[in-house]
Amino acid sequence: MVTVSGPWTSEEMEQFLSAETVPLRLGCRTPADKPWMLSLWYRFVDGVFECATGADAAVVDYLDYDASVSFEISTNEPPYCGVRGNGTATMTADEDKTVLTELLHRYLGGTNSPLADQLLAPERREVRITITPDRLHTWDYSNRM
Repeated sequence: MVTVSGPWTSEEMEQFLSAETVPLRLGCRTPADKPWMLSLWYRFVDGVFECATGADAAVVDYLDYDASVSFEISTNEPPYCGVRGNGTATMTADEDKTVLTELLHRYLGGTNSPLADQLLAPERREVRITITPDRLHTWDYSNRM
C-alpha cells in the first residue's frame, strides 16, 4: 500500500473513504492534451479506487490517451477535509455491472430507482475504472474552522 501523508493515519483515511459518499473528482488529460476534470462515484477497496462509467463516456477515450490521473475526495461542507493524490487508471469491461451495482447501493441505497434502471439496462455497456494511487495525502481543516 502507498504511504499516506498528512494528518490522518491510513486507518483514519480508510474510515473517511468508506463513510463519505461524495464523488471522487478525477483530473485527467484529453487527447487534445488539455486538462479535464469530472466527478465519479467510487469505492475504496484493497488500496485502490474503483469507479464505473458507460463504455461510450468521453473519459474512456481520455484515459486511453493518458492513464495518469489526479484525484480528490473531499467534504462539501465545513470543516473541509479529504484525501487527494495521483496515480494510474486502468479500465476493464464490467460485463456483470458488479462495480456499478455496488456503487448504486453505496450512493443511492439500492437499485430501486429510475436512475438505477437506466444505468443497469441490459443494452448499456459498463466499464470499471481502477485507480491505483502513487501518492495519497490527507488534509483536515477542522482545527482552523
